[in-house]
Amino acid sequence: MTCRVPLCLLLRLRPIGLALRGVFVVVLVLSSASTTFAQVNLSGVWDNLGILHEDWPDRLFGPELGDYGGVPLTDAARLRADTWDASLITLPEYQCRVHPSDYAPSFAGFRVWEERDRDSQQLIAIHIHHFAWGTERTIWMDGRPHPPDWALHTAMGFSTGKWDGDVLTVYTTHFKEGWIRRNGIPRSDRATVVEHFIRHADGLTLMTVISDPVYLTEPMVRSREYEYLIGGQIPPYPCEPVEEIVRPKGVIPHHLPGTNPFLNEFADKHGLPHDAARGGGETMYPGYKGGAAPAHPGPAGPVNPLKIDDVHVLPVVPGTFMVVGPNGGNVTVQVGKDGVLVVDTQAANVTQKVLAEIRKLSDVPIRYIVNTSYSRDFTGGNEAIRKAGSTITGGNVAGDIQDAAVGAQILAHDNVLKRMTSIAPSAWPTSTYLSDQKKLFFNGEGIDILHQPAAHTDGDSIVFFRRSDVISTGDIFTTTSYPVIDVAAGGTINGVIDALNRLVDMIIPVYGQEGGTLVVPGHGRLSDFGDVLNFREMTIIVRDRVQDMIKKGMTLEQVKAARPTRDYDPLFGSGDKFVEAVYQTLKKGN
Repeated sequence: MTCRVPLCLLLRLRPIGLALRGVFVVVLVLSSASTTFAQVNLSGVWDNLGILHEDWPDRLFGPELGDYGGVPLTDAARLRADTWDASLITLPEYQCRVHPSDYAPSFAGFRVWEERDRDSQQLIAIHIHHFAWGTERTIWMDGRPHPPDWALHTAMGFSTGKWDGDVLTVYTTHFKEGWIRRNGIPRSDRATVVEHFIRHADGLTLMTVISDPVYLTEPMVRSREYEYLIGGQIPPYPCEPVEEIVRPKGVIPHHLPGTNPFLNEFADKHGLPHDAARGGGETMYPGYKGGAAPAHPGPAGPVNPLKIDDVHVLPVVPGTFMVVGPNGGNVTVQVGKDGVLVVDTQAANVTQKVLAEIRKLSDVPIRYIVNTSYSRDFTGGNEAIRKAGSTITGGNVAGDIQDAAVGAQILAHDNVLKRMTSIAPSAWPTSTYLSDQKKLFFNGEGIDILHQPAAHTDGDSIVFFRRSDVISTGDIFTTTSYPVIDVAAGGTINGVIDALNRLVDMIIPVYGQEGGTLVVPGHGRLSDFGDVLNFREMTIIVRDRVQDMIKKGMTLEQVKAARPTRDYDPLFGSGDKFVEAVYQTLKKGN
């Protein structure tokens, strides 16, 4: 059932009976009380197979294409849904994409169990195992804070809970992008979710309130009912992707705006006005009398962008860390017995803070700096961080290394050096490579430095820590903006897509689109496979839209006026610079 909160509560109370109403009132009265132990125990298997009539079209097989009714979506969300193609899930990398925790309970049942401290029996966490994709989530009950903005997002998100009387209320942040409905209606990674688990004897009501400032004009409420299964079991849910359709690398099935022929099938089949099926907050309410919903363009700029107030360190895996700051790109730091290796050095004005954080991690010498590009927000700290380190050298090698043992060695592609000649030589790379790869073995692991030509620039490098299974991408991949294409420095849209395809090939997730290889982006939060896929999908879709407009003979100004990025602008801000770079490089055949 999808409805407003007060209406849902009334519907839940209506069939229960007078005595239970009194119990519910007591629950509400007790909601402000602080309880040491839960009033109820939710442990066990909860199933919905006998009551799947509730919102049936939105369960199991999924809703029909074009059915957006009752969803308070923005214009941007509607465009994303209109251009979504179900063939997307035939791609191997999408086939095992798991349902996010705000949707997984709609699909099937789940098992709940508690984790308690052995001695005090205080409740530490409540764990849930979903039948759908076999995913598991943890609801922390011990009062711990949510992670910082730049921490990893997952399909399950990060959840904390509290007891409001006998009602378990859960607050979840740090979601990956998901969906409101499986017909293309998106739910962004900026969303937050509040859930209320309400047990009544052998029944359970789960009320989910989704707040998404990017793709919803107001919170959306979804409720689901479950039955307790005595002796119930949750079977395994393995998934192994296969190649269903042979396609060229990097093809993303989608419809160009205005070309989806299936959008009115749902309304026509059920005799509904087309406007009623198009969604919008107005279609949620009983007073809706038809007609197109007013425009809801959504915010002009990025919603809830990453907020970084100072330089901070985030552990990635043991021995590897991500340093974020208010200025400049992310820094990857690897520490070990051989010394410290640093990927990129942020902007010059935060160098001393970056150095201080590195020294908190290790006091061994900084041996290597790797620059992923020449951009000053990645190389601004080169000079100072190099001076703080030293190079191991000797024998007949000493004459081949600039300044020999003085300072850390700065590694980069040769094109980076060529584009840094206007700044102080003390910040230049001291060792460059000309081929497509440079290899190191440092701190007990192999490190691949891979040249990616004509992407963000013509000198980009991807740094792959092979044992740690961590990739540092530079500005080939970010979570905070559209791709940054420096056309004057040899960057191209197809080069960016080639680089993203390469990342997709390199990353191995644990299951679905998560875990396994972790990715430190040029800017933004720690990421993994799913984040790179979402970014690649957006990049290819926008490229294809601009390419189609070029084929129609449209000028750059006409293309920009058509706003081919308008469904992604609430995530990344204005797409004008990105569209201009895409247009320019496509016109040149790049």
